[in-house]
Amino acid sequence: MTVRSSPGNAAAADLASRFDRDGYAVLTGALTPDEVAGLRAETVRICRGDRGAVEGAPPSVPGESDDDTVRRFLCVHYPHKLSALMLDAMRHPAVVGPLTRVIGPDVKSMQSMLFVKSEGRPGQAWHQDEMFIPTRDRSLTAAWIALDDATVENGCLWVLPGSHRPGVIYPNRQHDDARYDCTAESYGFPYDEADAVPVEIAAGSVLLFHGYLLHRSLPNTGRHGFRRALVNHYMSASSLLPWAPPGAEVPMAQADFRDIVLVAGRDPYAYKGTADIRIPRVRRDRSGGCDR
Repeated sequence: MTVRSSPGNAAAADLASRFDRDGYAVLTGALTPDEVAGLRAETVRICRGDRGAVEGAPPSVPGESDDDTVRRFLCVHYPHKLSALMLDAMRHPAVVGPLTRVIGPDVKSMQSMLFVKSEGRPGQAWHQDEMFIPTRDRSLTAAWIALDDATVENGCLWVLPGSHRPGVIYPNRQHDDARYDCTAESYGFPYDEADAVPVEIAAGSVLLFHGYLLHRSLPNTGRHGFRRALVNHYMSASSLLPWAPPGAEVPMAQADFRDIVLVAGRDPYAYKGTADIRIPRVRRDRSGGCDR
């Protein structure tokens, strides 16, 4: 489904019910062309190391073009910790407003990922984000901000509409499929390739999708160019986030990862404070060696 993010649009009024049915929604034109251009330029600065250290980043090459510098990256995790511009995008009103309709009034974010995916780079196999980021209330939601037009050719996302509704985390396994990076693949689900839908969106548009929704991407098969995207993960601030083992003598039911950013409403657990735990790093791919 597609929803324009402009205030007063009638389609936005039923965003929550459509999101509940399909597990995803597109916010058309949420970011302006200038905002997209700014995030692309910031991507170059991050990849050059101008915004600080990125663990595992290849060293900068003197005289290298911007495109060649960026091309050596597949994905940078936690760019919002390096860049005020990336942090602003995480808090962007055109994204956060719709999030409050599908999650609730209190929303926090725990992760950002800056995908570059130049020509020939791999995609990700079928998976569910909640498999990696567990929430107590199943409120995990991704906001996939397109920084280039995302097409079938350059590796847009594919989704299995409604696959979030059973509330089941399907089994996963390692794979050797060269089309995909190191991420494990989900299997054993009651859907097949014929059910899959490609989500082609223009630069500046945003794909919101549920943490239980099965989705994948295929390689960028274009002859040249990037499929850049900034992906932020959110959940209800009223829910605990058991993303890491709790401290000594803390029951698992009370585990609450506090490396978060509040983007809407209030944080009922603010008395715990926040922590700076995760550091910016590159995502390893097959050419760089999988973390296994």
